[in-house]
Amino acid sequence: MVLFDTHCHLDDERFDEDREEVIARMQETGVNICTTVGSDIATSRRCLALAEKYPFIWFAAGVHPHEAKDAADGYLNEIDEMLCHPKCAALGEIGLDYYYDLSPRDVQKRVLEEQMELAYDRQKPVIYHVRDAHGDMLSVLKAHKDRQPKGVIHCCSASAEVVREYLKLGLYISFAGPVTFKNAAGLLDAARAVPKDRLMVETDSPYLAPVPMRGKRNEPAHVKYVMQTLSRLHEVDEEEMAHITTKNGLRFFGIPLV
Repeated sequence: MVLFDTHCHLDDERFDEDREEVIARMQETGVNICTTVGSDIATSRRCLALAEKYPFIWFAAGVHPHEAKDAADGYLNEIDEMLCHPKCAALGEIGLDYYYDLSPRDVQKRVLEEQMELAYDRQKPVIYHVRDAHGDMLSVLKAHKDRQPKGVIHCCSASAEVVREYLKLGLYISFAGPVTFKNAAGLLDAARAVPKDRLMVETDSPYLAPVPMRGKRNEPAHVKYVMQTLSRLHEVDEEEMAHITTKNGLRFFGIPLV
């Protein structure tokens, strides 16, 4: 069984003491490939360094909505430079977060749209972060429908109704630990609404550890629990769901299986 953790943060300081062990466990448990994702210029560069060190790790570079207020002049040039790296799988994560509102909403939108334009020009897929902002995100995506890069809603928190709107726009949908939680009825409905050819799995580690690891530090090896939940929802065996989600991830990012 081959699994693809399509979104993690292996550069995070919570992995500083045992990063090599975490990466070894990932491989031992069948997670043969992952994308480690930046949230600003510095973290994106750390992700790039990890991707250079390990052949089965790819990276994404971008400015998260939390960090949008700190995007300095010339930040797009720095992202553009990283997008040209052969191990760069995507631009991200970018988007809108109205739950924490750590950056002004108009700044979040501007930085989001600037990066979407860059991704379109570079023909790179985009990883979207959306929290409590699905209405505005749909508006932005529709406004850019003629110049919309390929995208995925990562760590999906949307209702089934909203997910269907994202699907109409051609997006992929990725699920993380919350889909395994006991109070996840709405998210389970959303996961059922996604066609199997648009499904992806992730950990978003070190955050949001799935059941039965909830409350502990998350890591890429735990992506199997997300996959198992989706296999039950879509009534296919685990081997098939692993194959489906891995194939979708490889197709989305345009990268080969190592």
